[in-house]
Amino acid sequence: MAGALLRCLNVKRRLWLITGAYVALTFPVAFWLLPTGREAPPAFSSARAEPEWKPDAARAGELRTLALRHARVWNPTDVATFDFAANPPDPSGQLSTPLVKCRYVAESAHGTTPKFACLLPDGEVVKVKYGALTAEIHAELAATRLLRGLGFGADHMFLVPRLRCYGCMRTPFYTVLALDFVHMRNAVLRTVPPDSYTDFEWVAVERRFNGTPIEANGRSGWTWFELDDIDSSRGASRDERDALRLAALLIAHWDNKAENQRLTCLTPGSTGSAPCDQPFALINDVGATFGPNKIDLDGWSNAPIWADRSHCIVSMKSFPYDGGTFRDTTISEAGRQLIARQLLALTDRQMTALFTAARFSEFHQHHGRGGEPDAWAEMLRRKIRDIADGDPCPQ
Repeated sequence: MAGALLRCLNVKRRLWLITGAYVALTFPVAFWLLPTGREAPPAFSSARAEPEWKPDAARAGELRTLALRHARVWNPTDVATFDFAANPPDPSGQLSTPLVKCRYVAESAHGTTPKFACLLPDGEVVKVKYGALTAEIHAELAATRLLRGLGFGADHMFLVPRLRCYGCMRTPFYTVLALDFVHMRNAVLRTVPPDSYTDFEWVAVERRFNGTPIEANGRSGWTWFELDDIDSSRGASRDERDALRLAALLIAHWDNKAENQRLTCLTPGSTGSAPCDQPFALINDVGATFGPNKIDLDGWSNAPIWADRSHCIVSMKSFPYDGGTFRDTTISEAGRQLIARQLLALTDRQMTALFTAARFSEFHQHHGRGGEPDAWAEMLRRKIRDIADGDPCPQ
């Protein structure tokens, strides 16, 4: 009995020592990470409220089901004129200045990618992803531009050479992650002077796709097998849904859990009090693409488009999580032709520009074929041939 009690005391003593050492280390490191730049910040408007879908709880599931049944997934685009080297249109001009300025928005850290929310001077809150070794920056830039150019929905990702964040720690994501662990985030962040700043280079700034996200009873996004529930007479046709499936395989969008797709209402002012007139379904998180390991040229090369080309069956079972929510599906000939027409309109110059502008070379530090935009463009051409060439799909 005495021996068991002694062992228990020793365990507790070690736990206290570990906790004390962690806290003792956290505070000096946190203060060392405080920003060093100081200047008077610009005037910031109050954060604008994001549009919310607030249906009556009793009807939320019904309205969400109805929106998905009537959802679109594609709009025609002129691929040949799309500029894959440029940022998306920026009506406010807030993300097109040589030095983008914003104010840090304190929130809990989640996920594994270094990121933080930031308030622009006009009151818009955007998501900033940073870090020289953050593959998601490059993957999302390339994937969102490719999807938008082909006519599918995607968030607007801006590549910003330099962003100045007022009130930002030097590494806000990991600092907050550590401070939250010891429940000291607010205490430490209150010590950050409002006129201090940290500069970040070559960050990705995310503006969400237009519209109000449709969520029901804590359920967000959509699963790939739910595409079968769309009513072709009111929403996306079978060929448009099949084209979207092929697009997902093209970029190797294997991380396809429901929250990585979004169902949104494009009707201005929609609150969920009535059925959505313009529902749209899109992929909203494409950071784990061009792999399955993010922006891995060899991995992308080995990621097949077809599981069975003779029967036009597609599958993601060779990817992580056994394909996730993406079920084996037979692609229609009309769907294959739709995306093939879009892809064949791409020029060699556009394909090289896509990977050059997304800074694939800088991520790979010019080492190996992964640092050559031309090699990525050639692999994209090969995958386009895999889709476009061959016999028609069986009817």
